[in-house]
Amino acid sequence: MDTAQARGLDLVEVASNAAPPVCRLLDYGKFRYEVTRKEREARREQKSKGGAQQQREVRFKTRIGDHDLETKTRLVKRLLDEGSKVRVSVSFRAREITHPELGMAVLRRVAEDLAEDAEMEKTPGFEGRFLTMVLVPVEKKTSRQKEPQSAKA
Repeated sequence: MDTAQARGLDLVEVASNAAPPVCRLLDYGKFRYEVTRKEREARREQKSKGGAQQQREVRFKTRIGDHDLETKTRLVKRLLDEGSKVRVSVSFRAREITHPELGMAVLRRVAEDLAEDAEMEKTPGFEGRFLTMVLVPVEKKTSRQKEPQSAKA
């Protein structure tokens, strides 16, 4: 009789919860590779399905320029169009934290620019040194054709 070592194989416990436990003779390195590949594939499949919404984050500074603000707002709009929730946050550095109204103005402007594309899920609030709000995409209403009304006589 050949042993597992003579064949270059390992005795691997496959199902420890079964009664009696199930063991197989196989190459352990190959077995681990296949298990991790299956787990990776399962994660990829779960991520690609539309069931779970993904949350993305776009960060702003309090002293952001107009053009930079418009560019990042377009990015937020694109993420919303993809169906993601977007966390919009303004970071404060050093003494900027004493002027939260500057961050509120940035968030207010972003919310106004995206009023027809998003609705606010979480109102602006502080989380550490970040002032954050969460935007979710608004479902587009399809324009229905109005039924023709009878002409008045």
